[in-house]
Amino acid sequence: MKNLFKSIVTAIAIIFSVASQAQTKSPKLENSLLWEVSGNGLSKPSYLYGTIHMICGGDYFLSEKTKKAFEASNKLVLEINFADPNEMSDMQKMAMGKEPLSKKLNPEQLAKLDLILKKTTGMNVQQVDSFSLMTVMSLISMKSFGCTDMKLYEMEFIEQAKKRNIEIGGLETVKSQLAMFDSAYSNDEMITMLSESTSEETTKLVATYKSENIDGLYDITTDEKFTSETTKKVMLDNRNNNWVKNMPELMKKESVFFAFGAAHLGGEEGVINLLRKAGYKVKPILK
Repeated sequence: MKNLFKSIVTAIAIIFSVASQAQTKSPKLENSLLWEVSGNGLSKPSYLYGTIHMICGGDYFLSEKTKKAFEASNKLVLEINFADPNEMSDMQKMAMGKEPLSKKLNPEQLAKLDLILKKTTGMNVQQVDSFSLMTVMSLISMKSFGCTDMKLYEMEFIEQAKKRNIEIGGLETVKSQLAMFDSAYSNDEMITMLSESTSEETTKLVATYKSENIDGLYDITTDEKFTSETTKKVMLDNRNNNWVKNMPELMKKESVFFAFGAAHLGGEEGVINLLRKAGYKVKPILK
């Protein structure tokens, strides 16, 4: 249970990438998870790498082009710096709800959540009563992969960065993500999202990820059926814009390897397009 909880804690960030509404206009992107950022006064290129956050061990891969780019970089920057003990401590606290779910949700919502849990995990709502809805979503997401040997891309990069003794940073903090999450979703929207987390959708997501199809990933991980305009802005657009405001200062100092959810790469308000608008040359590394 301890290892499961650790996996839940470190994988929670997945929901900040998969639950965002599609844009009406998106530039066509080449199939590549790895992109080089250059120009606009940079002395060395930096790199963008789109992750799926967590994946079954048998599906995990890291291409030679990605290993080469990582080795050429002087700093690793993730959405959240999970190498920071303070961030991990905050994440553990965030995994537990501010109040029990039995108090947070009304009887109808509790009944729906109980059915979803029984169908996807074999658990009931009483067993997760002390968890936050975000933790419940992470648990259901993990179960949808259908394996027990989960690998987390961010943790793999952290391990390699520590071996190379390079600095590790984060674009956001756990506390800032929690604040965004609280303002982005209603309880009903959360429960709807939980009902959409199926093994079929996860299988499709993993296949598209392994083909490095950024546009396909963007389409899969965004769904306007149950995501409000407020959620779209808070969870995707605003975050991308905030990141791009901070990235130039980081890239100016050294070559940085940025690794974050692949859904943030695509779209009109995606990191690739926003960096191009800011004057940078952003090109796919295809081999």
